[in-house]
Amino acid sequence: MFQFDSFTDRRPFGAVREGTLVHFSAKADGAVTQASLVIAADGQWDQAQTLPMTQSPNGYTVTFTPPSSGLWFYHFELQTDEGRQRFGAVDGGYGGIGQTYSDNADVVSYQLTVVHAFDPVPDWYKNARFYHIFVDRFQNGNADGHVNAPKANSFIYGRQSDRPMYIRGNNGEVLRWDFYGGNLAGIQQKLPLLAARGINALYLSPIFQARSNHRYDTGDYYAIDEVLGTLHDFKQFLAAAHRQGMHVILDGVFNHVGADSRYFNAVNEYNDVGAANSLDSPYASWFSFKRFPDDYNSWWGVKDLPAINKDNQDFHNFIAAKKDSVISYWTDMGVDGWRLDVADELTDGFIRQIRSTLDQFPNRVLIGEVWEDASNKQAYGKRRQYFEGGELNAVMNYLLRSMLIDFVNGQLNAAGFVRQLMTLKENYPPNAFDFNFNNIGTHDTPRILTVLNGDRQKLKLLVSLFYWLPGVPCLYYGDEAGLTGGKDPDNRAFYPWGHEDQEIMDLYQIAIQTRIDQPALAADAAFFPFTFEDSFGFVRQNEEQTLVVLANPTCSPQALQDANTKLVPANLRALLPVGTMVPPCSVIWQEL
Repeated sequence: MFQFDSFTDRRPFGAVREGTLVHFSAKADGAVTQASLVIAADGQWDQAQTLPMTQSPNGYTVTFTPPSSGLWFYHFELQTDEGRQRFGAVDGGYGGIGQTYSDNADVVSYQLTVVHAFDPVPDWYKNARFYHIFVDRFQNGNADGHVNAPKANSFIYGRQSDRPMYIRGNNGEVLRWDFYGGNLAGIQQKLPLLAARGINALYLSPIFQARSNHRYDTGDYYAIDEVLGTLHDFKQFLAAAHRQGMHVILDGVFNHVGADSRYFNAVNEYNDVGAANSLDSPYASWFSFKRFPDDYNSWWGVKDLPAINKDNQDFHNFIAAKKDSVISYWTDMGVDGWRLDVADELTDGFIRQIRSTLDQFPNRVLIGEVWEDASNKQAYGKRRQYFEGGELNAVMNYLLRSMLIDFVNGQLNAAGFVRQLMTLKENYPPNAFDFNFNNIGTHDTPRILTVLNGDRQKLKLLVSLFYWLPGVPCLYYGDEAGLTGGKDPDNRAFYPWGHEDQEIMDLYQIAIQTRIDQPALAADAAFFPFTFEDSFGFVRQNEEQTLVVLANPTCSPQALQDANTKLVPANLRALLPVGTMVPPCSVIWQEL
């Protein structure tokens, strides 16, 4: 019958620029008498093109040139001895080998990502090894340990070893925010230690003035929160980080603000006339009231977080257009990039505006919080254009986190892992895949050691893959020290200074140092995966080196033999160390 594998039978592989000639080839036996490519721009199946394929001794071929950027979807129509059939992607829309469908309504189409331009990323970012710091929970830099400017109606933990908790009211609202007192001076003190551990870039949780400990309820975009320090403290920290050879990105929360912010001012915390004080407020158009002043649109219904009107150009200008806009102000101070909170809540036009402003400063990076495949993400009924050019450089790679957890826990087999990972590689522009912002834990997820039920062997396997697979790794503070914790707030405990788990510290250090020492583990090195028995392997290669990594998630030894290496170039297949035994639940590597 008909055989098509999008990973090997479509050239060029992966995302392409508009106007690129794309070749499709398929194998077929005599039962197929005619084949056509059916392809359409996203949402335009009523204008689909049916392109007859040319029959060859080995099957069928056809070419197509996408005239515009965006997503294109395709499948094949076949005339067979049994009548008309269709051939498309497997359920879930994953790339690779497809399947035959008898009913047109059931066909799942393959995705072809077409971009206007491939976005470059800064050289420093290509080689970054990030550390994600929840600032209140990392280190207090005051010699006597006092907490800077404690907030009214809050509580301070008696000991840094106390587990975090919320004091909530009857409706689930937080009645008193809790603080440990971590601050910017504390991070600055630990920069040499972080550098010694192989960290060369920092991603800070929000640092602007706010009522909460997490500060996603911004009160003033132009002020450092007093608990964290002063503007002078921030400038000193930033300068020290740069002297250490580190880069720093900030968390930009531009979908909502705090109810007690300067801009909303529901509890008259500020002298400004906020939107909740008067509909004549200069900020009133930023928000939508159902009933003034206490019934308004908020983020996921959380009344502490009034939502910004998504299309409000005055707010967009405030953040990213004016000469003294929020993005300009902090980036001009030396900030190296931004992570956009809930990027799918921001319009494409707003993200482009932020990116345009950021591009006025050399070597900056823009990363979005997107939990799904960002190439085909839909939000509020619209397909997002993050990677078509001029928006995001990368997204937080929660998909890889899920894949790694499922793989080491035996819930995703090696073939499934390769298919899912290669689908991302196929859907994303090359730079977006090679330099995606990888994570295995954040302030929004349970701690990785907790997810693995404390299994250190699985942790070692997962962490090694995390650092050796393509992408830019971002380590959540304290994971390397053995911190555990379930969902928020339990995943936000204070860093256990002096009580680190040395065994876990060592396994992280080995994984990080191996990435540093082996040139072929650089983020942009070529990546060729394969499977063997129930295990997964890959070749990484650049001009300096060729490495093979073998990962066995099972409870028994696995031998590298009879491998499915169709994604590995022929010249590299011959170098694979056939017969190598991989111990149970372990990962090994060697230079080829």
